[in-house]
Amino acid sequence: MAAYGLYTHIASNKTRSMLLLAGLFLLIYVMVFAGALIGEVVVNSNGSVAYYISAATRDLIKALPFATIGAVLWIIIAYFGHQKMIDSITGSESVTRQEQPRLYNLLENLCISRGIPMPKLKVMESDALNAFATGLNPRQYAITVTTGLMRGLNDDEMEAVLGHELTHIRNGDVQLMVVAVIIAGVVGFAAELFFRIFINSGFRFGGRSSRSSSSSSDNKGSGGGAVIVIIIAVALIALAWALSLVVRFALSRSRELLADAGSVELTKNPDAMISALRKIENHGELPGATSAVMEMCIDNPREGFADLFATHPSVDSRVAALVKFAGGHDPGRLALPSDTDAAEAPNGTETPPPPRSGPWSDNAAPTGGAQEPLPGPWGRHA
Repeated sequence: MAAYGLYTHIASNKTRSMLLLAGLFLLIYVMVFAGALIGEVVVNSNGSVAYYISAATRDLIKALPFATIGAVLWIIIAYFGHQKMIDSITGSESVTRQEQPRLYNLLENLCISRGIPMPKLKVMESDALNAFATGLNPRQYAITVTTGLMRGLNDDEMEAVLGHELTHIRNGDVQLMVVAVIIAGVVGFAAELFFRIFINSGFRFGGRSSRSSSSSSDNKGSGGGAVIVIIIAVALIALAWALSLVVRFALSRSRELLADAGSVELTKNPDAMISALRKIENHGELPGATSAVMEMCIDNPREGFADLFATHPSVDSRVAALVKFAGGHDPGRLALPSDTDAAEAPNGTETPPPPRSGPWSDNAAPTGGAQEPLPGPWGRHA
């Protein structure tokens, strides 16, 4: 991640990502082959393993054009409709300079300084601290931030987060992640469909094989071949589904470090990126958001067993990279204003915290009584 090698890392990472996505697309054909194996067993439960594999290969060749057309249609639909689907899931809405002058000006200044087209700016009502970029072409590019992030970060930190998301757009990460999610969605849908078919046909196959075994010893051996083929088909489906997830995780993990470095390149302020990550840490979970949306966010918190499936490097590793290669300073875990206020108030007292100031907050002084801390997930970490 050293400055002299940033663009080399970006170029090589794009090449690896395109190869990964090509392999991910091939998983669709693996699913088709597995489905053909199951279909052949359903049609004829008395064949041998060699017969089923040969017949399924012929079926795959015949189905290749249809599978390709179906996958392309899926991608086209998602290409034009993915932003609306994300907006409906997250409830994010586009904002103008008049509605969010602070946020808009920070993003516009970054774009002007590097000659980057201005993406759309969206705001999501949520106490979580997170942001993500979406879009497949310059007309669709958008950066979404939560209202919790706007309240919790100062201008330098917010600029660093916007630079992070802008780097995802500059590097082509957004397009690759969206396409990966789309293709993985095809694999996941096919896996669920095939498993349903397997469950239904499996019971029927079992009934046929048990009846035939009582009347013919030859059918016993052929029925065993069908069982082996069913196991192979199920294993192929499970493998394709698992590999599609692994590819998505690899794409996201490798690109977050580059986006952090790109933000420092844009803002020339590694400390702002580090402090932003420290504040966002463990406060980024978006209620109701799908895993696909969380994979696009600046932070996708996972703990315990779920950490095995984490799509992002840990905040500690990201901060360590910025300290080592960008010369930043790690302040350690940072408390949000609501955390500090709650910690300083002794138990049983009604001491109001000092009023927060800034263009994005309520500057009115409290009129009496204790001021309640901001709602959100960090309010529970007093």
